[in-house]
Amino acid sequence: MPEKQLWGGETTKAVDNFPISGETVPVSVVRWLARVKGAAALVNGELELLDKRRAASIAKGAAEIAAGKHDSQFPIDVFQTGSGTSTNTNANEVIAALAGSSVHPNDHVNMGQSSNDVFPSAVHLAALDVAQNELLPALRQLERSFAKKSKSFQNVVKSGRTHLMDAVPVTLGQEFGGYSAQIALGQERVRSALEHVGQIPLGGTATGTGLNTHPKFAEKVRARLKKESGLRQIAAPLDRFEAQASRDALVELSGALKVVAVSLSKIAGDLALMGSGPRAGIGEIRLPELQKGSSIMPGKVNPVIPEVVLQVSAQVIGNDTAITIGGMQGQFELNVRIPLLARNLLQSLHLLASTSRVFAEKCVDGIEVNKAGCEASAGATLAAATALNSAIGYDKGTTIVKRATDSGRPLREIALEEGVDAKLYDATINLRKIARGNQ
Repeated sequence: MPEKQLWGGETTKAVDNFPISGETVPVSVVRWLARVKGAAALVNGELELLDKRRAASIAKGAAEIAAGKHDSQFPIDVFQTGSGTSTNTNANEVIAALAGSSVHPNDHVNMGQSSNDVFPSAVHLAALDVAQNELLPALRQLERSFAKKSKSFQNVVKSGRTHLMDAVPVTLGQEFGGYSAQIALGQERVRSALEHVGQIPLGGTATGTGLNTHPKFAEKVRARLKKESGLRQIAAPLDRFEAQASRDALVELSGALKVVAVSLSKIAGDLALMGSGPRAGIGEIRLPELQKGSSIMPGKVNPVIPEVVLQVSAQVIGNDTAITIGGMQGQFELNVRIPLLARNLLQSLHLLASTSRVFAEKCVDGIEVNKAGCEASAGATLAAATALNSAIGYDKGTTIVKRATDSGRPLREIALEEGVDAKLYDATINLRKIARGNQ
């Protein structure tokens, strides 16, 4: 049976006013808004501003919402009033209905609060929660997958490539080690941004002054939320007016997510190219065969997971553009693009988390070496002649490489014709030694 309607008249007005996208506020924001209101009620009870019975009733109703029992009671479109006032009112009405007839949505549920401080606080906390508990573990999994492959591929020599052209030999393990490091650095960037995301504007009420709020309210609510959630980054803002007037911390986190998306795009593109073929492409690795690649070409297999990664990365980068614009459109004491920021940021976090897990489990973990392809590319790259520079000079090396390129003859054969000592050549043009570089 459908749940009976718990929201009131103001929520109904907002539903009627914003028939925009059919997409509601991210459920994680709604649930964190409920957690904030539950903690606020208990703190107001402790401060003897709200009688303990009402406080307990409000906290109970809020806990049910936070647990996901009433998600359907939040029907307002995400593209609504820019402060999130409609959804804050929605929460007040639903919690009051759950708490009983003696509880007023504004006087009791919203005590010591304004949409202008609690809604952005809920957005910050939702982003912090998803980043800490979903995205970072997924990125760690992907980092480990690349690191494991780096170790197993450490002796697989292949041609390096710069400008998409043959370069001096490298190992496949070195390339995968670079991918692992990119993901590790992405985690560092995200973690750094979370320190600022955790500084929530709670307690500022309408404009940052804290009007109608007990001086100890915000501190006590933050402490309760921090203890209950285990999110150690929850903290007081450096300045209440900065925290309420701007959403720079969310823009900063989105920027870190954009960098992760850029890293994933580069890596996914490399893997698709290295796996291309299998005969007419580069063909240095074999990606897992997950499904048929064509409805007309029998036996064709496509790099489906790298293609998903590239699409998701494009979406995250697009989301960041909207977040950047939303962040810079705050005016005076309040940013009024918060629902937009919430929608795009939470989507980016969820997309990157799920995609990173899939990338690790369905692609990276199953990659195999195409030994013949790697040996062929390693042996074919004329850039190996670079190792002779210190013995014969750059100009002589250029002559050898050009002659080998134009004639299609082996590099060694041309080098000996150009006067390079055979013993010197054989001792120097050792592909594994060249791939080690100065190590």
